[in-house]
Amino acid sequence: MSVDMNQFHTVFFEESTEHLQTMEELLLNISTDAPDPEDLNSIFRAAHSIKGGSGIFGFDALTGLTHVMETILDKARNNELDLTTDIVDVLLATTDTLGGIVQSYQDETDIDWQQIEKGKADLEAILKDDDAPTEMPQVSSEEEDGFGFFDDDEPVATVAADNPVVEDDDGFGFFDDAPGTESIVETTPATSSEAANEEQGFGFFTEPKPAKAIPDEEAFGFFTDEPSSPKPAAKPAAKKTAKPAQAKSTATKEAGSIRVDTIKIDNVVNLVGEMVITQSILSMIGQEVEGTSGEKLNATLEELSRNIREIQEATMSMRMIHVSFVFNRFPRLVRDLAKTLNKKIDLVIEGGETEVDKSMIEKLADPLTHLVRNSLDHGIEPLEKRLAAGKPEVGTVILRAEQRGGNILISIQDDGGGLSREKILEKAITNGLDVDENMPDEAVWQLIFAPGFSTAEAVTDVSGRGVGMDVVRRNIEAIQGTIDIHSTAGQGSTFTIKLPLTLAIIDGLCVSVAGETYIIPLLNIIESLQPTPQQIKTLANDNVLWSRDAYWPLVCLHQQMCIPGEPKPLAESIIVLVEVGKKRYGIIVDQLLGKQQVVIKSLERHYRKVDGISGATILGDGKVAMIIDVDNLAKTEQLSQVG
Repeated sequence: MSVDMNQFHTVFFEESTEHLQTMEELLLNISTDAPDPEDLNSIFRAAHSIKGGSGIFGFDALTGLTHVMETILDKARNNELDLTTDIVDVLLATTDTLGGIVQSYQDETDIDWQQIEKGKADLEAILKDDDAPTEMPQVSSEEEDGFGFFDDDEPVATVAADNPVVEDDDGFGFFDDAPGTESIVETTPATSSEAANEEQGFGFFTEPKPAKAIPDEEAFGFFTDEPSSPKPAAKPAAKKTAKPAQAKSTATKEAGSIRVDTIKIDNVVNLVGEMVITQSILSMIGQEVEGTSGEKLNATLEELSRNIREIQEATMSMRMIHVSFVFNRFPRLVRDLAKTLNKKIDLVIEGGETEVDKSMIEKLADPLTHLVRNSLDHGIEPLEKRLAAGKPEVGTVILRAEQRGGNILISIQDDGGGLSREKILEKAITNGLDVDENMPDEAVWQLIFAPGFSTAEAVTDVSGRGVGMDVVRRNIEAIQGTIDIHSTAGQGSTFTIKLPLTLAIIDGLCVSVAGETYIIPLLNIIESLQPTPQQIKTLANDNVLWSRDAYWPLVCLHQQMCIPGEPKPLAESIIVLVEVGKKRYGIIVDQLLGKQQVVIKSLERHYRKVDGISGATILGDGKVAMIIDVDNLAKTEQLSQVG
């Protein structure tokens, strides 16, 4: 029976990526003075798993590089090689190369063999004093169980009972191709604790352990040989320490998770959205039923509403992933960039367990990367300036995430020199921007988001071209987010990104304009009111509202949506005060219809982009209502400042 290995490629690529992430995280945090043996073992096992699986699938580019990498890691964990910062740098560079190879195999693109040969050369340079630099690393029997398919490194010689170390071959678990391997290997049977701690490899299935020894020439390398009669070994028993709790935790974690295609999750979310719409329709019908039957129906519909809400929350949680998914890439970026800039910088990550909607987190990577790079390049001062200012020589960048109400706040904070108000204003005037020297600091900081704006004194590989900050803001606004800046001269700067929890289902306020229904997100609403004549003022031929000790620009939704006919008089209208980022203004509507949970449907996918509209939804009566894009509804310059 032939087996189509292509069906396992997707899982191999996913698990290889996870192994590479594990290796990178451990290498970044490892101590070269006293490396943790368990960390070294974990790094070795990750490399070994990639090598084993790549051999099975014939991904030779991965196999060859991890082969040499294993040797170095094995020598390090056996105290035969002292780790140095340079060695860790080479190992980190190797993980980058391996990541590129995995991506090339996944995308079915050409392999960069020159990069691979360079990676091998760098690794072998570390082993140049070793007699056999390309010899397979020695793997203890307690750690070796292959890649989850079968044991891919059969021993090639009988091992004495007091030396439980076995050697690997190049067969990758398919054949025992070395001559003179007829001997049946005697090994010590694993205890239940050892078995529980064995790495499960590729995770497709667990290998059954035969109770009887199987010669290699009969087993073909597909199964792990077990001795015909157990022989206890004193040294391995003493070496083994009980770790039942850790094994149980690992097993529980594996048993409690499952890989699901995101398309399937999105389909479930869409179906839940349809349930929300259907429930709204039933609620409207229930209001028309009178008497005892109507009371029973409405009570049942309320229970249904609660159940649907719980299903919706549970379903939405399936789309939520830890923000550490993005954060974990930055320790490496900070380490490499700090070395390039000749700065000493510590990165502190807080709130990595905060959950964010997957659709947003995928679009956060580029803006966050740019902001972190800016903090390192522009924020943290050079060493001599920090020392002259009485600061510690090591700068600090804090990457923090937290949930606050219905929002996620992500901040990038540094203890550098802060933004220079004078330089920003000078550059703004040079660029022809309309600025005022008496502008508040918050407004000055927002100028750096103008296209082509940069205060860098020289163009470098890191920054200085004025490309990026405007893109950062556009990308954040595209996911209904905002970005604020707080900076203090000599103390540092903080960039704070504010995001909604999810973009799929929102709570909104239904408003009516000339018989048409629109939805304003509750997230942006401050309050709604019917203005008095004394509150309406006229400035530069435009009506404004005096409220909360400030003037609020007004936007007539009737006019913005190009609805035929004349709008209602302002004195008879309702004004909804909204805020998004630094914009605060009032939306003039005819009537408030009430709060409702709505499912956002994309207009661009089914129609086209409409200014001032972020999407559409279906109401309980079957009608379609437009969802207001508060940020883009009004684009006049007067709305850019806080009233």
